[in-house]
Amino acid sequence: MTTDHQMVALPRASLLALNAALLREAGAVSAGYLQEAGYAASESLFGAFTEWAAARGAASPADAPIDEFHAQMRDFFAECGWGTLDANSLGDDLLTLDSSAWVESDPALALEHPSCHLSTGMFAGLLEQVGGEPLAVLEVECRSAGSARCRWLVGSPSVLGAVYEKMARGEDYAAAATA
Repeated sequence: MTTDHQMVALPRASLLALNAALLREAGAVSAGYLQEAGYAASESLFGAFTEWAAARGAASPADAPIDEFHAQMRDFFAECGWGTLDANSLGDDLLTLDSSAWVESDPALALEHPSCHLSTGMFAGLLEQVGGEPLAVLEVECRSAGSARCRWLVGSPSVLGAVYEKMARGEDYAAAATA
């Protein structure tokens, strides 16, 4: 079977070195660069995800019932080497993506803030491809920043913007998300 999904494999050490170099050289601005790169990958990633599902006789990710889609995401990212991934709901308007072993995170870094920026952009673009509408993604917990897991919140830009504003005022993300 010939694939044209434009995917390449990259060793984890290269991804971590790229993240570290960008953080060292560009500081906080590096987050935007990595998110943009992740977002740019979404069309190819969606193609690969759709081919992956079809090869298993599963519904297209864009057409799968929500529970099946969550299982597809979990299995696809695990098979692609990204790590564990569980999807759940937080309140009525947000999806959570959780990983206790995500390839972009590095607990040895002990950073001040979440740092899986490439994944954040990648999830935003991929889930927009699947859902057909604009979505925002925010990493709120990260193994690179001392958390036991990486956690991303996914929702409409207005809902996630409101959560972000509450967090900026010092409110816990879970409380902000369910308010």
